[in-house]
Amino acid sequence: MTASGQKVAIVGAGRVGSTLAYRLAAGRLCSEVVLVDGDQRRAWAEAADLQHALSAEDNAVRVREGSYYDCADAAVCVVTAGVRFAPNTPRLEQMDRAATAMGRIVPSVMGAGFDGVFLVVSRPVDLMTWLVQQLSGLPDSRVLGTGTVLDTARLRCYLASALQVDVQSVSALVMGEHGEDRVIPWSQVTVDGTPLEVLLRQSPDRLPGFDRDAAINTVADIAYNLASVKGETSFGIASAAAGIVASILRDEGRVMTVSAMLSGQYGQEDVYAGVPAEIGAGGVRRVVEYPLTAEELAQFGRAVRDLREYMTDIS
Repeated sequence: MTASGQKVAIVGAGRVGSTLAYRLAAGRLCSEVVLVDGDQRRAWAEAADLQHALSAEDNAVRVREGSYYDCADAAVCVVTAGVRFAPNTPRLEQMDRAATAMGRIVPSVMGAGFDGVFLVVSRPVDLMTWLVQQLSGLPDSRVLGTGTVLDTARLRCYLASALQVDVQSVSALVMGEHGEDRVIPWSQVTVDGTPLEVLLRQSPDRLPGFDRDAAINTVADIAYNLASVKGETSFGIASAAAGIVASILRDEGRVMTVSAMLSGQYGQEDVYAGVPAEIGAGGVRRVVEYPLTAEELAQFGRAVRDLREYMTDIS
């Protein structure tokens, strides 16, 4: 790779892209952030506003507007651009409109000579991540999506609130699709190191009448309600993306539930889905396999089957 290692290009200067730019710059996670958008005035305005904020804090990170040519030496190119969807927009409509946008963006980035890591935020993220890999021709390890990182954060917050413990005490993850086919491997959920199932047997009053399906629906409702009120979420997904970018730039090796290509893990291959993966300088180092139950593996298989069918529709 010939990327500089400290420059991040963000394609899309909307609410998510600009929030991500601020998160990266304020956290001093890179030395330079370039905002690229079809609306150049919007990119300029967001970049200037952010630069003024950083100057007030004596922060030396540079934020500026740019063009696709500025992606050439970026270590990471984050794609947040896309189409804003109303809640419950049919998946096929989302795919068609988003795929059209990717068909313009990815060839432009690659035409500039980009040789870094693609991080896809645009929805539907698992399918768009697959499409970006196909269009870019980059190794699948260097193309990943935000996957179910945000879903995982929402699940941990919900459980922490319900159990009245600090969120740091809860270990849990969401796999599958960032969308309709979320899979929660309950066998992997722990509270202060104790498996949730054991905790509920020992202290049933902690979560009286706990129902797994109701919990899954609650996490889904949180996402729907936020989108209904705000139009689109920004802080959560921007922070999730910033965490992934930080792990890439710093070669941290953090395990996060990103959208990654499967090559036999969990019994699936040749499809992108939300799975725990170790993230470092080259993108996905490896997909981490947890010992799921037979039921959880079957649920994951159904989610992946649906994603594969949608991939065929895009093709």
